Amino acid sequence: MRLIYILPALLLTLQASAGEGMWLPHLLKALNESEMKSMGMKLKAEDIYSVNKGSLKDAIVHFGGFCTAEVISSQGLLLTNHHCGYDNIQSHSSLEKNYLRDGYWAKNTTEELTNPGLFARFIEEIADVSTDVLKGVTPGMSAAEKQSVIDINIRNYKSKFTLDKFHELEVRPFFAGNQYLAFFMVRYNDVRLVGTPPESIGKFGADTDNWVWPRHTGDFSLFRIYAGPNNEPADISENNKPFTPKHSMPISLDGIQEGDFTMVFGFPGRTDEYLPSIAVDQIMTHSDPAKIAVRDAALNIMNKYMRNDESTRLKYASKYATIANSWKKWIGEAKGLKSTNAVGKKKTFEAEFEKRAMKAKQYTGLIPQFNALYTANLEASLVRDYFSEAPNRNIEMLRLMGSLRNLVQTYEKSGEKDYLKMKDRLSAFMQEFYQDFSADIDKEIFVSLMQICRDNLAKKYMPASTEGKSFEVLGDVLYGASPFTSWEKSSAVLGKSPQECIDIIKNDPMYQMAMEWNEIIRLNVNPEFEKNRRQIDSLQSIYMKAQMELFPEKKFYPDANSTLRVTYGKVQGYKPKDAVYYNPVTYLDGVMEKYVPGDYEFDVSQKLIQLHEDKDYGPYADKTGKLPVCFLGSNHTTGGNSGSPAIDAHGNLIGLNFDRVWEGTMSDINYDASICRNIMVDARYVLFVIDKFAGAKRLIDEMKLVHPKGKKMKKKVK
Repeated sequence: MRLIYILPALLLTLQASAGEGMWLPHLLKALNESEMKSMGMKLKAEDIYSVNKGSLKDAIVHFGGFCTAEVISSQGLLLTNHHCGYDNIQSHSSLEKNYLRDGYWAKNTTEELTNPGLFARFIEEIADVSTDVLKGVTPGMSAAEKQSVIDINIRNYKSKFTLDKFHELEVRPFFAGNQYLAFFMVRYNDVRLVGTPPESIGKFGADTDNWVWPRHTGDFSLFRIYAGPNNEPADISENNKPFTPKHSMPISLDGIQEGDFTMVFGFPGRTDEYLPSIAVDQIMTHSDPAKIAVRDAALNIMNKYMRNDESTRLKYASKYATIANSWKKWIGEAKGLKSTNAVGKKKTFEAEFEKRAMKAKQYTGLIPQFNALYTANLEASLVRDYFSEAPNRNIEMLRLMGSLRNLVQTYEKSGEKDYLKMKDRLSAFMQEFYQDFSADIDKEIFVSLMQICRDNLAKKYMPASTEGKSFEVLGDVLYGASPFTSWEKSSAVLGKSPQECIDIIKNDPMYQMAMEWNEIIRLNVNPEFEKNRRQIDSLQSIYMKAQMELFPEKKFYPDANSTLRVTYGKVQGYKPKDAVYYNPVTYLDGVMEKYVPGDYEFDVSQKLIQLHEDKDYGPYADKTGKLPVCFLGSNHTTGGNSGSPAIDAHGNLIGLNFDRVWEGTMSDINYDASICRNIMVDARYVLFVIDKFAGAKRLIDEMKLVHPKGKKMKKKVK
């Protein structure tokens, strides 16, 4: 029996712990509506997801493919996180017009700034296509045979539809490939920057407070979708007009209190909730520590230079934040997995799984197979971790060599015509690359990370050209000789004849080292790793199906895979350790308590200080007269949920999701209701900053502000 047929019957009768799970919105009525209402929700499932009428889903945007945003006005105004818009804000910034430092607020639509490449994508419909995709798949097939049939079926399914450039169709696997859903989407390519607070608000606490509670960050920015004639999607054009959405979110001025229902709607990136215990143990004790060590060294070097020079800080701000985000997450993840005994809990579950499998006389022996495969793959997996984090990620010159390799291969395989096309694309990339690059900083990172690799990897996994050499000396040689340490030098090479350019690239010792390391990975690591990985993935698919069949009393939800999901919980504090309880709300008073004049993480503008001293909060203070900044919920979120709306029981915006607590970052692998919390900036703080701090009243006037908890609903508050 196929999983797709038994799945709804299983899930309808089961209960889930509040907070856990990332649920598919088109199945809420069948699976979740009753529980959500018991927790306080006043909406119907159709108010959240509907194909036939405007619903909450029509205000939810996949922002650039990496974050979530929501429409908050009838004129296409988008609210997302400051860190989601960071690259675009940075791209418009300079030392003279430093929008990262000072903020930016367009006075009218003509001042709203275009962002080539940034898009806003809406989900129009979700359809179950498992029958079509799994047609012809049989139990005796190998993983490769099964995937071949599935790929053909997906192509055949997609061929039924004729799509224009702005409409997309993706077919994605769920439950480890036991179910397939189709997502019909529309994409808007003209998304403009409208407003952003200064970093002293939008990134307050920066890396010190990242993943930490109590939090006091106004992590938001504003963009706007523009559309062509008849409100249709269009590429960037001065003739485009603000987009009119099917639905935009009202914003509640009544705020929250502990115990209130909360819902987060967005595009969570990836979770692995159903891994076997050995996989979780390897993440906790091997993979996370290796990646943490590499990034720790790189970040320390960047931070040293950034603190001493403002222009360097501006150049490295975005990449530092990106690198630090995962680094700190992995630290919390490893700690959380250990403190909640995640591996022990998995082993307890596996013991029961094996007991039930023996009784059912099927699915026996899966856990020992997992143990053997993960053990066999551990060394190769660790080598890949060090490789991906050092030469392939954080040593930028070695990473650049990969792009130059593409140029070499294009010339040698396809000839001069294709080479010239590739060179034009590479030139554009390299010009942008060097804007945020320092050879001196990268050389110091090279020396540090190469030493880490030497200390932790077997000799056979290190390039032979490094044997017996000091990395300090080697760094001086490589960076001193390479013609690719600046755009000026690189453009001179790219300006030569194709053969001359290729010869220079191939004779560069830096390039030769990068290629040597690539060959080690390609020949000595990947074959065995990928062989084991295919077997692990195939086994995981069987294990997922087996869990759902052998545990009919357990409620299952699909792992996140960057598709639209709903998670729900409550406003709730937590106890991180003995004798400590964290309240779920922070206030502007806490910003002032953390204020350190001149510190780039905790500095505060004089205007914000004055507004606080005067208690000039407008209608955005709570009943006690204090201004809320952030709050906690028990919603199950992950990367990709950044920018997701926090929604109240009535369907109004109450906040903006932007982070998780450090102790609970392991929720991607092991959700634990005792410490897994998501962090949201309060919508009232967002409105306060726009209105009282920035004076951007025109934006407030676009929004629908409501009092759902009041005796009388106010359609508009000014």
